[in-house]
Amino acid sequence: MKKIWIMSGESSGDIYGAALAEELRIIAAGKSEPIHISGMGGAAMKNAGVEILVDSTELGVVGFIEVLKNIFTFIGIFLKLVKKARAERPDLVILIDYPGFNLRFAKKMFKYGIPVCWYVSPQVWMWGKKRIPVLAKICRKMLVIFPFEVDVYKKSGIRVDAKFTGHPLADSVAAARDKTIVRQQDTLLLLPGSRKNEVDRLLEPMFDTVCELKKIHPEMKFHLSAPREKILSMCREIHRKYLMKHPELPEITFSIGDSNYWQQRATAGIAASGTVTVECALNDLPLVVGYKLNWFTYLLLCIFVTPFRGFYTMTNIIANKEIYKEFLQSPFCAENILPAVRDILPGGKRCDEVASGMAEVAALLRSDSGESAISRAAKECYAIMEADDEKL
Repeated sequence: MKKIWIMSGESSGDIYGAALAEELRIIAAGKSEPIHISGMGGAAMKNAGVEILVDSTELGVVGFIEVLKNIFTFIGIFLKLVKKARAERPDLVILIDYPGFNLRFAKKMFKYGIPVCWYVSPQVWMWGKKRIPVLAKICRKMLVIFPFEVDVYKKSGIRVDAKFTGHPLADSVAAARDKTIVRQQDTLLLLPGSRKNEVDRLLEPMFDTVCELKKIHPEMKFHLSAPREKILSMCREIHRKYLMKHPELPEITFSIGDSNYWQQRATAGIAASGTVTVECALNDLPLVVGYKLNWFTYLLLCIFVTPFRGFYTMTNIIANKEIYKEFLQSPFCAENILPAVRDILPGGKRCDEVASGMAEVAALLRSDSGESAISRAAKECYAIMEADDEKL
């Protein structure tokens, strides 16, 4: 029986891991080979039949201070998984993004002779090309989801087996497109993030903007979509406290797990920087994007990280130009967000510019092979195991 581990630490990786597990089973069934998939993930991977060794639902923290607060949890999980991997010796470990944890785990797997494939490459183009030699050494293959990443590895001068397999969101968003949904020209969507620290820092500036926007556009309606129950509860609690101080806050409706639907229904949105900005671009939803970090983390970011192509927002990086206005730290406030939102509402001065930019991003992220991105990635992963079988 082939044993595969999939290691995901965040909600987007959990979704990709679930789809990857299903594709790997299809390949194995076609070859009449038994297969067992386990690893670190969340609800999506569990529902896809993956044996969850560690539940990663709340492990997606960002920032130096935030990691320090959870350091002993991470160490305990890391040691547990390394010990189990040494005992079980999976035929392949597939790492999905989550570089802080997965890079260390990959080094241990290399040390113990367990093959590693990395799906959704660490953002070495953003946080340090010096890691490329390490990745070249410890990973059999880098499966990248952004077309420019192959060039980043090539230009490093170090031989890395990197392959662009297409972005899985390009397929999933297209599959979920509902032509019966009518875009509401008076609805603004709030997407404050999937992590606790994101919601804590971003939601109040969003509410401030809602208050000001309602004064100018009294017809506007507002909706907040949360990724899961815990985040929804946090949003409701922040909303309750905000409303006590600001009774003029307009009505905001809430829902859970349906952001794709609302991205097709709303006319514009305000979102936390992250994978959701790519999803919104694929759904043709204009955005204003923001992010706030702990100030010490932000200071380290300024010292050690250079914005790739001059941006932090993934959609802008892919297109190599500003599509979504982005505000980092204190500039993410109503004073800046409000005019940026007005520019992307129907009739706004940036509407056409943003629409053409989103279409450009969608075209760049699609695979030319006709296969889904996940199917191509699964085949590449399976090929690594087959190559090892031939050597034996």
